[in-house]
Amino acid sequence: MPDQQTFRADVLAALGASPEQVEELLRYNLDGYTAAGLEFRPAFPLDDEPFVSAWKHYARKVDRAGTVSVLGRYLVQLRFPIQEGISGVEEYVDATRRGNVSKTLPGFGLELAAPKQCTIEIYPTPAGAIPLLIVGARKDFESLVRALTCRNEPVPVPPSQGACMVAGYNNWHRFRLAERGFNGHGPSTAESRSQAIGQLREHKDLYQDRFIILSDGPYSGVPASELQLEEGEWRRRSLILRRDHEAAHYFTRRVLGCMRNNLRDELIADYMGIVAARGSYSEDWFLRFLGIHADNGEGKGRRFLNYRGTPPLSGGAMLILQTLVKRAARNLEVFDRRFDHILRQPHMKPYTILAISALTLEEIASDTGDSLLADSFLQYAPQGAAAS
Repeated sequence: MPDQQTFRADVLAALGASPEQVEELLRYNLDGYTAAGLEFRPAFPLDDEPFVSAWKHYARKVDRAGTVSVLGRYLVQLRFPIQEGISGVEEYVDATRRGNVSKTLPGFGLELAAPKQCTIEIYPTPAGAIPLLIVGARKDFESLVRALTCRNEPVPVPPSQGACMVAGYNNWHRFRLAERGFNGHGPSTAESRSQAIGQLREHKDLYQDRFIILSDGPYSGVPASELQLEEGEWRRRSLILRRDHEAAHYFTRRVLGCMRNNLRDELIADYMGIVAARGSYSEDWFLRFLGIHADNGEGKGRRFLNYRGTPPLSGGAMLILQTLVKRAARNLEVFDRRFDHILRQPHMKPYTILAISALTLEEIASDTGDSLLADSFLQYAPQGAAAS
């Protein structure tokens, strides 16, 4: 059997890739997951990260108030409007970079159309619980994304985007609580406070959060009619799909050390989301979400063209990548049907992600991709699972 690099190159060449395109795609599809992560066999689910406790508190506050407006007490960006140039205003810089909120309004400066339709859910995943900020109105989803990831600037949010993973968020509420812990119970002085802040900056887990903003609009901008679903049912499933898609990204980030804007990552995340929303995997659904299904030409619009990579793939390499992704989706559907009775068990989620993550996109898309997926799953699944 050829080594993995040669195998990958042979798959690409068989699809018509030139030597230059083979090199492009080998770089693009380079495995970002750590070998240590794939060898790591923890007991799932993992323990929650420290930020979860604070978000449980926020969820209770929002639930009792019946509106997300109370979240402005804890997340300083929500005390400011979306406004061009606001990220350079002294009060904004003071609040978001130093946690000094004395010059800001005490409440909620971010204008939302339907704050009572926003909720917080703590969602259990194999990688530990993750907070979900679920938004009812599309306009509010865009405003929250701009506030919490774009420094309250009015940047465009793509219409097809309905979810946003916020990572490394400096939560000044948690920072101040942790600062008090480092200060101890003695009187706070300028010197003791400076020492506490210095120590605290080495423990980012005590003040940096990760959470997900979700909308319930049509997933990937695909209308309900394309899937023969009612509008309300498709919105419900879209929210489930986004939730489990982002949960898969959280898993690969925490367990495998990588979360990328890459088509193999999307293949894995969409697999988990589609199964959660539909009950089984569908090649057709996945290709429609990317915009490369049979009746949509060569991927015009929707998501596929968002994953050209850095530096961007050439046009020829993108065509090969499109074929590669279609073949991978087909093999995933075969794999999903074969192991359906095992994969539907909730405790199998982490092993399913590990099994798919252990293979490169070329391996999944190869003529033997369905067998490679099966072998990988049998390797990662708990002993005896295949016989259940």
